[in-house]
Order: sequence, then structure tokens, then C-alpha cells
Amino acid sequence: MPTVPEWIEDFATVVGPDPDDVLVEMDEYAEREGFPTVGPAVGGWLELLARMVDAERVFEFGSGYGYSAYWFARALPGDGEIVLTEIDADELALAEEYLDRGEFGATIQYEHGDAIEIVADYDGPFDVALIDNEKTRYREAFEAIREKVAPGGIVVADNAIAGGSIDADAVRGLLAGDRGDADEMSAGIAAVIEALQEDPAFEASLLPVGEGVAVGYRVE
Repeated sequence: MPTVPEWIEDFATVVGPDPDDVLVEMDEYAEREGFPTVGPAVGGWLELLARMVDAERVFEFGSGYGYSAYWFARALPGDGEIVLTEIDADELALAEEYLDRGEFGATIQYEHGDAIEIVADYDGPFDVALIDNEKTRYREAFEAIREKVAPGGIVVADNAIAGGSIDADAVRGLLAGDRGDADEMSAGIAAVIEALQEDPAFEASLLPVGEGVAVGYRVE
């Protein structure tokens, strides 16, 4: 199965923003517990992307123990807001512990439950939306947030190349019109990329770092 070469991941980590002590600890926790995170190379890109669009509000579909949220929070102004969602209450509590230590000025919301249900309770606009929930529901997440993404804002979908049973060749085949034998996870990734490509309000591309990140920029 094609994946991003390890040397590119290492290079991107070296070039990207330096993690602080809390992020180093969070990476150590992920390695020790075998917890899947976006990793420091993608984390640095999340922080940079948020800065590039002058993000003030961020919504996450699936936050785990707050790793990606911590990177985003570093880029937000003091009057900014980030909404974390997580189905696992223990992970959400751990996320709060870590982000509290970051001493961020932005308002941080911790929502326990199904992200796609939770987003309905929030009004837009959001400047960044991270999609990292169940891969089979990625397109559903995009459809739930697309109208709430501000023009000039972005949608970021993790695992565009790898993760779980995702097969990059199968995803590419689906996008080229070859239905093949792709499993549900691969089909879910292809579906959200296809949605971003077909939506006239968005322009999409791929960042080949981590396990692959699809980025859609709202142009209108």
C-alpha cells in the first residue's frame, strides 16, 4: 500500500514549527499508547494553514486527546475559538488537561458526542474545519460544515492516503472512475475528496505529509 516516505515526514517535521514541551509530551504519549495522531509534520502544517487564513474559529470532527487542536490553538488570536468533539469522554478529558497547560487565550469548547450532530448546534462562520472522524462519514461531515465555512476558509481531511484499511491505490482508482474493490474506509476518503473537487465553492489539493491531508479552500 503506498504511503508517504518516512524521510519526507522527517524532513517536514524538521522544517516545520518547533513543538513546545506539551506537544513533545503528547507525542510521547501517542508513541507509548499506540494512539494515532496526525503527527508533528502534519501538526505544523495545521498551525501554518490556520495562520495563513487568519483563522479565528476552528471546528474539529474528532479530536482524540487534543493533539491537532493544540497545534491549531497556537495559531488562534486571544479572541478566537476552537471546538473539539470526541465520542470518548476519557480522551476529551485528557485533551482538556493538555490544552489547559498551553495557556491559550482562545475560547476552547469541549463537546462530548457525535461531531456531526454537535456541529448542527453551532453557527458559522468557521475559518478551519478538520475532518478526522469515522472515515466512512467524511463526506457527511463535509456536507454538515460546508455552508458554515467562511469564504477564504479551509476544510482539512486527514488520512487521504493511509490509515486503517485505507488503500491509496483504491482511493485514486475511485477518483478516476474505477469502482474496483475498495473497502468502506477507502470509499469514504474518495467520497470526501470527490465532494471537494466537485463543489464549485471549493478548490482542493493534497498535502503528501503524514497519512495524507486533503485541503479544500473555499473560494466563494
